[in-house]
Amino acid sequence: MRVFTKRNEISAYYAENGISGPGFVPTMGALHEGHLSLAEAAKKRCPIVVASIFVNPTQFNDPNDLLKYPRTLDEDLLLLSGVMDHTDIVFAPSVEEMYPEPDPRVFDFGQPGKIMEGLHRPGHFNGVAQVVSRLFDIIKPSAAFFGQKDFQQLVIVRELARRDYPTVEIVSCPIIRETDGLAMSSRNRRLLQEHRINAGKIFSTLEKASIMASSLEITELRTFVTNEINKIPGFRTEYFEIVDDSTLIPLESRKQAASESRYFGCIALYAGEVRLIDNMEFRLQ
Repeated sequence: MRVFTKRNEISAYYAENGISGPGFVPTMGALHEGHLSLAEAAKKRCPIVVASIFVNPTQFNDPNDLLKYPRTLDEDLLLLSGVMDHTDIVFAPSVEEMYPEPDPRVFDFGQPGKIMEGLHRPGHFNGVAQVVSRLFDIIKPSAAFFGQKDFQQLVIVRELARRDYPTVEIVSCPIIRETDGLAMSSRNRRLLQEHRINAGKIFSTLEKASIMASSLEITELRTFVTNEINKIPGFRTEYFEIVDDSTLIPLESRKQAASESRYFGCIALYAGEVRLIDNMEFRLQ
């Protein structure tokens, strides 16, 4: 792999080697098998793959969260070397390289940006749009690979691409889980042992709710999931919503569900001080 830290190094390398339209895997580092699955998917579809490693400060609404976010560049490069080869590129810029001056742009994604993560993490998706657009401008990908764990982010990035980067295909990749069902996340390494032991119950709760979704009302499902998570010592539900995969409008009644739409149960919760998210498809009919 070639590792670059400057945008002009990327453009020069492209020009020297006739590279255009690579597959792109954007990450914030602290890599795990979920990230590697994105790189593997990109390698299957694209001759050249670029992975970025950049902890983007503009998408953190909590300064302490940004400070605590793990940074493990050497380990990340070692992991990527097992998936990517000498033709591929890792872009690991500094904050100063990505933001030589403050980014004043404001993105409005309407309803999808105002609920769930958008409601509980003000400014988060504006920061996501800022960094993804900058990375798209630098990398110039033909396809970008995102994990479904960040379900709402996936919808937002699709809308960003539709508006401003119509030649970039946004590829959704499935959630990769631990053996107990916990969705892989860079934040998992911050879990205390007492919370990690119980974290698999997030998946089992969603799974039970998805089975009950064909018969229970939306309010009943919401109450069930919230109560089940809150019963776990040290766990606290922030929200649980059932939304479609395009508008993200939360359902309040089964009568609102359209037969042609897909619906997902999305949850955010705290395990001690660590905030986790997950989602699962719910078949309502």
